[in-house]
Amino acid sequence: MFRLQGSKTLAVDLTGDAVKAKNGSMVAYDGRMTFKKMTGGGEGLRGMVTRRLTGEQMAVMEVSGKGTCYFADRASEINLVALHGDKLYVEASNLLATDTGLRTGTTFTGMRGGASGNGLFTTTVEGTGQVAIMSEGEAVVLRVTPQYPLTVDPGAYIAHQGGLRQQLQGGVNFRTLMGEGSGEAFQMRFEGDGLVYVQPSERNTIGGNV
Repeated sequence: MFRLQGSKTLAVDLTGDAVKAKNGSMVAYDGRMTFKKMTGGGEGLRGMVTRRLTGEQMAVMEVSGKGTCYFADRASEINLVALHGDKLYVEASNLLATDTGLRTGTTFTGMRGGASGNGLFTTTVEGTGQVAIMSEGEAVVLRVTPQYPLTVDPGAYIAHQGGLRQQLQGGVNFRTLMGEGSGEAFQMRFEGDGLVYVQPSERNTIGGNV
């Protein structure tokens, strides 16, 4: 259903089913399609409450029909993630599209959720199907094992999946270690067994430029 056309365009083949994607990300389509605007970031009453409290939200459209839709967003690199009954944690700004059967929501993650300025929550995608996530530059997928935990600059973090424990290390980041940082900053530490997606570009965070 999901396939890449180059590295910056997602092609989704529909045969009467549907796909959910970031509003405004469709660049072309062929066949017969219908479109419906939705509110993303969570489903049901709990999703409405957490979105209202945290601002962790995104404008989502549902596209259904028969044919092929093409999606892209600001020439971002696109990565496909296959879920098999597990859960993906992803920054809302990095989520491009999901299979319509996947469940989306929000989850409390402590201060780490503030990495994108969206409060204390992050977006979750759960179930079986495909997800398309975006990155500024080609993403790197890093494996975390019990023997080798991983520390990540929150400005470069995109997403993670698997049996990972996540914690915040405050007061320092990679640049302050080199004497180039200013203001309060923090790192993200992952322990356990899973995958972390990192982009080679650093967004601004509540800790400043990190």
